[in-house]
Amino acid sequence: MKPTVIYLPQETEQILEQLSVQGGKTPSEIIQEAIQLYVVNNKKKLPKCVGMGKSGMSDLSERVDELLYH
Repeated sequence: MKPTVIYLPQETEQILEQLSVQGGKTPSEIIQEAIQLYVVNNKKKLPKCVGMGKSGMSDLSERVDELLYH
């Protein structure tokens, strides 16, 4: 891992220390978990239109002529 410096307001740092004592984790572990959760929850979501034309037919391109003429 790469060390990173972050600046926290004093109140936030105090809360982090309390959480550390209560949870038996280091402040670094708590910050790492929080960042991982943030990244996972804020991944770019695909537009709703993606997949709209999904037919469920795996051979659609092979049968295009047959399907168009029926």
